[in-house]
Amino acid sequence: MHFVTRLIALTRGVQLRRQFKEIEKALDQLNPNARRQLAALAMREFSNATKCEYPHLYATPPDEKYSPWGGGTAIGYERMKSDSLQVRLRGLALWLTVSFHETKDSPYADQRELHRQVMRTLRTLKESVPAKEMSQLLASHPQAA
Repeated sequence: MHFVTRLIALTRGVQLRRQFKEIEKALDQLNPNARRQLAALAMREFSNATKCEYPHLYATPPDEKYSPWGGGTAIGYERMKSDSLQVRLRGLALWLTVSFHETKDSPYADQRELHRQVMRTLRTLKESVPAKEMSQLLASHPQAA
């Protein structure tokens, strides 16, 4: 059984890393204003996800509650491909939030490495917003604080 569990985790890790490469490309293409919007959306998504009983299942339909992982990354990844900037930003924020929580306490080294990469990306995103603007974002979106 341990072998099967490890195989499932390995497969999931490969899938998330592949998606993360596309996420990074999408982030690199954002202009500074879109990055600020994404920072605000990501803070809001994190706030909402931490209120859930299982943050890694955030945005997962209730009938998929017992699947090995949630559908939040898949939903976010599909939205990230949209032509609409707002939908794309929401997808990026959702993917970053769910993947952060999904890989957070993983016993597998490859998923822990992905978690560190996601944390670096989030830190870079947060640092792209000047401190004064960040405090304004927090003031205008108190639930994200």
